Order: sequence, then C-alpha cells, then structure tokens
Amino acid sequence: MRLVDEHSRHLTYCMNVHPGLTLDDVITNIKTWLPPLKERFSPDQPFGVGLRLAGEASREVIEEDRLRDLRTVLDEHGLYVFSMNGFPYGPFHGEAVKGNVHAPDWQDEERVAYTIRLIDILAALLPDGVVDGSISTSPLTYKPWIDPDFPALWAVFVTNIVRIADHLVRVHQETGKLIHVDLEPEPDGLLGDGAELIRFFEDWLLPNGAPLLAERIGTDHSTARDLLLQHVRVCFDTCHVGVSYEQPRELLDRFDEIGIKVGKVQISSALEVSLPEDAAARATIASELEAFDEPVYLHQVIQRNRDGSLTRYRDLPEALPHITDTEAVEWRIHFHVPIFLERYEAFGSTQETILETFALLKERSLTNHLEIETYTWDVLPADMKQDLGTMISRELAWVLDGNA
Repeated sequence: MRLVDEHSRHLTYCMNVHPGLTLDDVITNIKTWLPPLKERFSPDQPFGVGLRLAGEASREVIEEDRLRDLRTVLDEHGLYVFSMNGFPYGPFHGEAVKGNVHAPDWQDEERVAYTIRLIDILAALLPDGVVDGSISTSPLTYKPWIDPDFPALWAVFVTNIVRIADHLVRVHQETGKLIHVDLEPEPDGLLGDGAELIRFFEDWLLPNGAPLLAERIGTDHSTARDLLLQHVRVCFDTCHVGVSYEQPRELLDRFDEIGIKVGKVQISSALEVSLPEDAAARATIASELEAFDEPVYLHQVIQRNRDGSLTRYRDLPEALPHITDTEAVEWRIHFHVPIFLERYEAFGSTQETILETFALLKERSLTNHLEIETYTWDVLPADMKQDLGTMISRELAWVLDGNA
C-alpha cells in the first residue's frame, strides 16, 4: 500500500510466506490472502504486492504467455506490484531448503535467465505513477560452495551481473520503467554482510563491471558506473543486518560514500539470546532453543564474545554444542521471528535494528520500498503461532502504528 508521507513509500509483505511453485499457486494465494488485507489496510486505494514467482511460475508467465492471467487477478482485486523477491528460485516450504536457497547461483545461466524473466514481468506489471520497481536477489552464491580467493569466479559473477544491468538499462530506455536488482547480503552468502557487499562493489563490480557495461551499451566508463549504481542496489534486510552485528547508520553512511543505493528495506527480525555465566542456565537455554532447530531453513548463529570478536556457525545444530563456550556472551540467530515481538519468553529479538532503520528512513530518502519478510510461520514453535492471516495483519499493523 502507499504510505501517506513525504517520501511516497510503498509497504507490503513478501509472498514467499506462501507455498507454491506454479502460477496457478500464486494466483490462488493472491485471491486467498490479499483481499482481506486490502479491505483492512487500504480499502479505498490499491494495495501493494511483494510478489514471489518461483522459476517454474516465471517460465509459465513468459513462455506460456500468461501475463494477462496474472494482471487480471491483480486488477480484479485492486492490487499492484512494486517489488519482487527473486532470491529463492525453487521450493521454499515443506522440505529442506537450507543452502539450496542460493541455487541456481550467479555462476549459473539459469539464474541470469530467471532474473531477466522477473525483470520483464515487473516492467509489464509496474503501474504508471510508481517511480521504480525492485527485485531482491541472492548474494551471488553460498560461501561454502566456492573458493572466494579464486579471481576467475568473481569475474563470472561480475559478468553476469553486468548482463542484468545491460538488460535493465535497455528496459528503462524502451519502457520508461526504472527497475533495479538488489543484492541481499545474508550470513554465509558470498556477500555475507554489508561490509562484504561494499568490498564487492569497490573491488569488483565498479572497477571491472563499468568497462564491461560501457562496451555493451556503447557509452563511457563514468556513465556506465552511474548506470550500474542505478540498476544494481542492495536489499537492506534488517534481520541480516542485526544478526551480523552491523549498525544501520554506519552501514548506510558507507553506502552513501560509495554511491550504493538501497533498493528496498526488508523488515524482519531475528532471535537474540543472552548467555548467562551459569552453566546450568545455559543448558536450559540450549534445551529451549531446540524448538527452533528445524530441518527446512538455515539458522546461522553469530556469537559475540567478551572481547567483542564474533564467532560464526553455519546452522543452529552446529552451534548448540558450543553454548558452553565461556567466552560467549550473546548469540544472534538467523531465525525470522514476528517483527512485533521484542521478546519471546527468555529470548530477545533484533527488533531494535528495525526501529533504528525506521528512524533513518525518516531522516533520509533511502528507498520508497518497504517489505515485511517473515517467512517462517509454519516452522515457528507452536506457542508462537496464530493463524497466518492474523500474523500477517499484526505485522502490517505494527509497522503502520507509528513505527515506520
């Protein structure tokens, strides 16, 4: 929905919360979940959609000429699309996803083809009067899959991102629709946090990608650099920022220095666990955390130590045996919890990172795209759950209730 403020922002939730791989699944989800939300939150104005199309659904729209089906259901219910989630490609519910959320990665031709399909779909759906469209995407690959010290690998990533930028430039020229692809740092992604994303821009994308783009579109290096920064942005996920112990203001200041733009803010929150001195109390915490040890998603743990250093674990089961580490004082766990919860029983959350980001959004014109992204409803502990429609409504209401 459009927020009535000086920044003309749009707010929605990400539809990756709903299972479904086909276009018919997506259409069913739209008809089921969106009309009640529109009626409550935007009865007199169009309601924004954070669309998620899996690889299969995106092919159906393009190759089977089903764009009209998608547009029809949106129009019938007073909905508009301003943002898409192009990070998960395949199944995202009901089976083990774990590191495969990154597949196909940015070495793979299908990742390029998929992203181009999403760009073309969003260009067709983006309504007049909406300034830009955003598509979040994988942070290149899953770090354990590759050797990050292999320069030829980085060259492949740059080349493929430049191919996307080339397509985005041409879409803008031909249609007037400004669309950007937003790299989403995530723990254990190749771009695991904002600092690693900055290094990618400074060391690889801008110095190597600008000449490539300049050659492809027939312009000078300076113009090509500006176009890369226009069309390749960052998805600022507040859960990932919080888990990584990054400070929103400091990180956004660094982005500004380089010219990196925020394409959208994903509003999400993680578990925060204070670790007491007492060994028995830690054992109790470990037992309580087992409710969050589920087989579908990765739940990376970043541990803050007494000396301020950080220790990283790829998943909660790997971290739990180390809860006895006497140097550890706090864990932050990549488990998306409801954004309206400051605490859950003995555990805290990284909600403060969301609030700090909201304060910065009021100070500066970072982005006009806000998307709630809590996708873990079906794997939350039982006593944390309500029905899905109620939970989505509570999150939207929390954002609208003077917080954003």
